Amino acid sequence: MRILIATINRNLVGGVEKYLHGLIPSLQERGHEVVLLHENRPDPRLMNVDPAARPIQTWCVAEIGLAAALQSASQWKPGIVYSHGLESASLEGALLEAYPTVLYAHNYYGTCPTGRKCHAFPNARPCDRTIGPACLLLHYPRRCGGWNPATMWSMYQRQSQLNSRLMKFQNILVASHHMYREFRQNGVSAEKLELIPLPATDSAPLLDPPVPKRPDGRLLFVGRLTDLKGVHYLIEAVPQAAEILGRNLRLVIAGDGPERQRLQELAQRLGIAPDFRGWVSTSQKVELMRQADLLVVPSLWPEPFALVGIEAGCLGLPAAGYAVGGIPDWLHPGQTGEHASGDPPTVRGLAEAIAKALGDPDRYMDLCRGAWENSKRFTLREHLARLEPVLGGPSSNRPLPAQTLSALRTPACLPVSEMCGGDPNVS
Repeated sequence: MRILIATINRNLVGGVEKYLHGLIPSLQERGHEVVLLHENRPDPRLMNVDPAARPIQTWCVAEIGLAAALQSASQWKPGIVYSHGLESASLEGALLEAYPTVLYAHNYYGTCPTGRKCHAFPNARPCDRTIGPACLLLHYPRRCGGWNPATMWSMYQRQSQLNSRLMKFQNILVASHHMYREFRQNGVSAEKLELIPLPATDSAPLLDPPVPKRPDGRLLFVGRLTDLKGVHYLIEAVPQAAEILGRNLRLVIAGDGPERQRLQELAQRLGIAPDFRGWVSTSQKVELMRQADLLVVPSLWPEPFALVGIEAGCLGLPAAGYAVGGIPDWLHPGQTGEHASGDPPTVRGLAEAIAKALGDPDRYMDLCRGAWENSKRFTLREHLARLEPVLGGPSSNRPLPAQTLSALRTPACLPVSEMCGGDPNVS
């Protein structure tokens, strides 16, 4: 199959790109022809998603312009487009018009005006509404987003436009049962929707079961430090969990973001000293997971999947967190870790989940083995077995209509109005 992958970035900068970095060489090895069409100009100092060992054709819209990129794609004649959420409405619309297109919905594409899918007032809790005018009425009372009404209206218009396009995709792929329900609720038919969980690409499951060990209270958080990641709940939960267990706990925070200063001040007021590591490399992250006793995923917003839990499970590291979004797809209480209610999430609930996971050494080892066994369900091999039949659908080699190309004659760089911004919660 000739597969055109359409995405925002060529550089390896986030979860979407990490997925493509593992996927592209695997598709090549299985005999597929792959090209990459990306929107943003890459930074030559950063790693790219496409493999250096097996170069592929790439087109950058910001460098050659929208019309030239689409003309190049038309000449290459893809059988299918595999899209990962684009910022340019013109680019996405042209691809949908010309080719069968499969969307992997890594976030709340067209189903939430803010992309956060979470109320902030009177307390943080996931939102289960279908996108519509009522979202505008609830924006301020529920503190869904910022205070600027122009920004609110712009976000709503953008997501409503995306929602109107959902039916145009040949298929929409999602990573969790939660996201499957989300898109069904927003009008996507079961025939179009496919549940294909994300694979762990940073590490493979250990060949042998985890070695027995007695937990000594080493907690780990990995992710971007934003308000909805819930690290402030975790910091407050640590002394409560320690009190329940009757022993000290140590917390390592691997990541950075706008909340870091506030989190450090909170820890200081509570008299605890988390180890803030900042951003870490993949190898450093894996080593931290090997050293930890428990991964904590305290997200307050409904994570579409939270792949970090699978990555930890590959190493036999169980988790604790709130039962929100896609997290229950891999965090099974008493089997792969422990979870607390996310409706609403509370500090006490998280503390009790942490204490329950670490309280009994025998139960803890059952959780380690369960997390390891469960991670085998989320390999790249399993992912490809579900993905390939979808990408192998009917091909289309028809060229772009002349009127489309004419309308898309643009300068080499996209105008600011085309670059609408993405999900602020993606880590």
